[in-house]
Order: sequence, then structure tokens, then C-alpha cells
Amino acid sequence: MPNPPDEVSKEVLGLFAAINRRYLQDCEAAATPHNLTPLQAKALLAIEDPVPMRRIAERLHAEPSNVTAIIDRLESGGLVERSPDPADRRVKRVAATTAGRTVAADLRARMPFAADPLAPLTAQQRENLRELLQLILEA
Repeated sequence: MPNPPDEVSKEVLGLFAAINRRYLQDCEAAATPHNLTPLQAKALLAIEDPVPMRRIAERLHAEPSNVTAIIDRLESGGLVERSPDPADRRVKRVAATTAGRTVAADLRARMPFAADPLAPLTAQQRENLRELLQLILEA
């Protein structure tokens, strides 16, 4: 049986939770005026150019079947539109409409923390953090 986490490990886990809470609060505060959920807002922000639905799912770390419902909602609100991929008509691409780009710009402006939570870190610190987090996931 593994040993319980030490005090530093407990504090680090608490900081992860606090960062996640702050990120979600920022997303919710930005999404609410647009009558969106935080996940819908994140999906809209993940659509910079026409992109396949599976790529949106990857960016959201979500199942493609769940992304379909999110895109349905954004499409019904006039924020995105779907079209067949010219290279493979079985694939649906999603693009932000003019209204969607306007909402996305407003979301970014309203999400100072969530837009770039790693902003206080240098490029080297970001790389170090990435490597450390990869070590944790690979353990």
C-alpha cells in the first residue's frame, strides 16, 4: 500500500484544485452573459479556423459524441456553422460565424485568467512544468 502524500504533495494538489476552480469561475463568468455554458464557450474558443469536429473534441479533452451536442447548441445560436470537408465529405468542419468571432473576442476579453493561466511563467518555466506534469502522468 502506498504511503500517504507528504505535506508538500498535499499542498501541490490543493493548488491544482484552486487553479482549476479559478479557471472554471473565469470561464463561467465570461460565458454567462452570452447564455453559454463554460464548455460551450471553450468549444467556441477552440474554433479559430474551420476545423474538424474531432479536433474540437481533442482540444476539449472530450468525447466526439459529446462535442456534437455542444456544436449543435452553438450552431442553433448562430455562432458556428458546419460544412463538409472538401478533402473528405464524411468529415464535418466547424467554423465560427461573424457573430461567433465577435462572441469569442468578448469571451477572451472577459477571461483574463483562463485565457492564459500560465502567463506569469517564463517560457523555460512552462517547459519545466510541462515536463514535470508529463512525468506524473507517465508514472
